[in-house]
Amino acid sequence: MVAQMLQKEEAERTRRLAKKVQEFREQKQQLKNKHEFNFLDQDQCWKDFPAHAGDYDPCCGPASMQCFAGEDLHRTTCLKMQQEQLQCSLEKQVQERQQAKLDEQYADKLSDQLRLAMDTRATQVAKLEESCRIAMSSARASANKTQAAELAEQKHQEHQHQQEANFMEIQNQIMSDLLTENPQVAQHSASPRRVLAYCWKGMTPEQRAAIMKAQEMQRHEQVAQRQAKQALDAEWESQTMCMAQAAMELEDQERQLCAEFQRGLGSFNQQLAKEQKAQENYLNSIIYTNQPTAEYHLQFNTSSR
Repeated sequence: MVAQMLQKEEAERTRRLAKKVQEFREQKQQLKNKHEFNFLDQDQCWKDFPAHAGDYDPCCGPASMQCFAGEDLHRTTCLKMQQEQLQCSLEKQVQERQQAKLDEQYADKLSDQLRLAMDTRATQVAKLEESCRIAMSSARASANKTQAAELAEQKHQEHQHQQEANFMEIQNQIMSDLLTENPQVAQHSASPRRVLAYCWKGMTPEQRAAIMKAQEMQRHEQVAQRQAKQALDAEWESQTMCMAQAAMELEDQERQLCAEFQRGLGSFNQQLAKEQKAQENYLNSIIYTNQPTAEYHLQFNTSSR
């Protein structure tokens, strides 16, 4: 709230200053009152020296001079106006300084009030936080006590229920068929072949005898299967030995045939070598007796055709 007041006061002071500047410009800085030299006005030099309007000397005729350099007929009036303007400007500056000082004092006062209000608010907030913390601590402590009492009561109730449930379970086990050793309770009501696993007390002597008989039959069957397998293995072994013997005999025959073939091939190669040698000797001694000379080779490729 105080910050908004300071902002509003600052905006109002800025608006007042802008309004005063605008009024000064409208009153004192008009276009007709400016003293700057206008480069676009060709008669500016003549306007600086107005006509001699106040001299009514009867000696001056119509052709007399009306303007002299350095002559100022309204000097006293101008000096008075300048002093009035200076006095007004000084008064305005004093007023503006006084107003600025008042504004600064008012801003300092508002700043002090804001700081005091913030300190007061911080103190109030700290006291409120402390009271809230104390209230929360007491509420938490009471809630913890209530929760601890409820938890203790709940544990007591659960323990009591657990004790009652254990007592009922023990009583049911004592009075049930599980500890009475009654074999009939294991029979299924819908299917006589099925038994109830959780009530089954074991097999009867008849069931044990039937199982032993079945196991004995299984042993006889396994012995017969083992003997049949041994006979089959012996048969396979004899067949394997016979096949190995036959393979060895075939390998011997193959080696003999290979040896005979190598011997025949060697004799054939020797005979063929002898024939080739005789043919070569015949060609060299009878057919190829004249050796070609260099003139024989030069007779070829002697023309372009």
